[in-house]
This record gives sequence, C-alpha cells and structure tokens, in this order.
Amino acid sequence: MDIDSFWELIEECRRRARGRDGRLAWLSDELSRRSLDEVVQFQVRLDEATHEAFTWDLWAAADQIFGGWCSDDGFCCFGLWMVGLGREAFTRAVADPDALAATPEVQGLMGRPREVWNDDWPGWESLDYVAMEAYGILAGVDDECGGAFYEAVDAEQVDRGDRSGPLGERWDVRREDEAARRLPRLSAMFPLRQ
Repeated sequence: MDIDSFWELIEECRRRARGRDGRLAWLSDELSRRSLDEVVQFQVRLDEATHEAFTWDLWAAADQIFGGWCSDDGFCCFGLWMVGLGREAFTRAVADPDALAATPEVQGLMGRPREVWNDDWPGWESLDYVAMEAYGILAGVDDECGGAFYEAVDAEQVDRGDRSGPLGERWDVRREDEAARRLPRLSAMFPLRQ
C-alpha cells in the first residue's frame, strides 16, 4: 500500500461511514479483507502521516483548540484525528496549521463548551490500533499479535533520522499576541479568555 492508496482508503472510509466508531468498524472490516502486508503498510503510512504532523505549530493549534493546553498523548490523538479529516485537510493543516479553522469538524466545535464535545472531540486514538486488530484477525490470533505486528511494521519503517521531538520551534498560545499572529483564525474561534 503506497501513500496514495492509504489516503484513498481514508477517503473511502469518510464516504462510507459516519462517526469515529462507524469509520473504525468500516476500516477494520476493510483491512481484514486485505493481505497481511497491506495491513502492515497501512500502519507504516499512518505512522508516516502522523510523523509529518509532529510539529510545534500543529501542537500549538491543538493547544489553541483545547483552551491553552494539550498533553503529549492528546497531541498524538489529535494527529490521528487529523488523518481522519482526509488528505486535503491534513495536507493543508501540515503546511498551515491555521487552515484547520476551515474544516467543518473544527467549525462545529466553535462556541461549544469542551465538556460537551464528546464524540466530536478532536482525537482518534483507536485509529492507531485498527491495523493491529486486523492483523490479528488475518493471522488467526486473538489478542497477542502485537509483538509480531510491530516487528513487521518496524521492518518496513524508513529511518527518519534522530528526530526525537516535534519539528520547528516551540511557542506558547497563551502569549495571545503570538497566537493571534501565527493562528489568527483559530485564535478568534477559540479565544483563551472568554
């Protein structure tokens, strides 16, 4: 599965299923009908995409949306959620994190208290496990396929060098002048002081 096939699968999932649970079920079913190699390649491409989104500017965008604070785990889930937005929205956001303001998913959060976001919360942790679960189904293993799956994924990973943290320069959205300059639309949509 090359990167184009990966994104085609994500787009097909968006067309065919609604909500995270529906999309996850659709992806699980679809991946379970493919070869073990394709399932591994799906995870490799997912890891490549989330690695591409691992930037301080996107972390700041998540911070802005979340009200000034996004944890390490929250940001990983946010990157997976961004993949679920589809290739076009994902690519725009990687190039310009403020472009997230134009997505219907982010617009739907505006003006709503975070405590009622529930199923709309911008995070999709379970996407990171769908390939492993499909691998287990295809391999005929119930719960303990993780080791074999991740060995297969690691064998296919391209060496990304020594990058241990997000790309770019860290900055704080709580510096409102900086946030307004770097993320003008998101800052207006999700002001930290209300």
